[in-house]
Amino acid sequence: MSLRTCPRFVTLEGGEGAGKSTVLDALVARLRATGAEVVATREPGGTPLAEQIRDLLLDPRHEPPAAETELLLMFAARAQHVRETVLPALERGAWVVSDRFTDASYAYQGAARGGDAGFIAELERRVVGIEPGLTLLLDVPVAIGLERARRRGGVDRIESEQDAFFERVRAGYRARAEAQPRRFRVIDATLPAAEVAAEALRHLQRQIGMAA
Repeated sequence: MSLRTCPRFVTLEGGEGAGKSTVLDALVARLRATGAEVVATREPGGTPLAEQIRDLLLDPRHEPPAAETELLLMFAARAQHVRETVLPALERGAWVVSDRFTDASYAYQGAARGGDAGFIAELERRVVGIEPGLTLLLDVPVAIGLERARRRGGVDRIESEQDAFFERVRAGYRARAEAQPRRFRVIDATLPAAEVAAEALRHLQRQIGMAA
């Protein structure tokens, strides 16, 4: 079973402190300016149940999950997200812009935690079934991204990992982008926020034309 590509589904990926929230706001504003319905969402999360799973995954007060538990909880939240939020929006013709999607599992639970990429791919096929039409990877060196994230304060369980973990995350993302150049666009997230957003909007404009 192959994945169904959804042209009106746009995802933002990247390590900690990459600036995804700022770019997401810019993309949503541009799409709404065209008169389109837009659903802005995030992972893990995006539905009440998935948000509860997010709390289990990220709150450092909870028992640390085993790597396999983390992966399966991520996909449990994603399954709910897809069926309750993403697919209904796409089926009525809306655009969906998500802060993270399945690529995050390949980077975090796969590359960084050493999970089996083949098993992740099987879960993706069986549990998710769709892929974005456009994925913007906001790429930033780990030291810069972590400094930004830690300035925000209140780091969660995953954000408190060691730098080596995030180096593996970044490498995993870059490998995904290299392997799937049709879908991925890599943006230098060390640039000023306005320039990063402008580059993201240029890619979005092309996607709007393709989805018309």
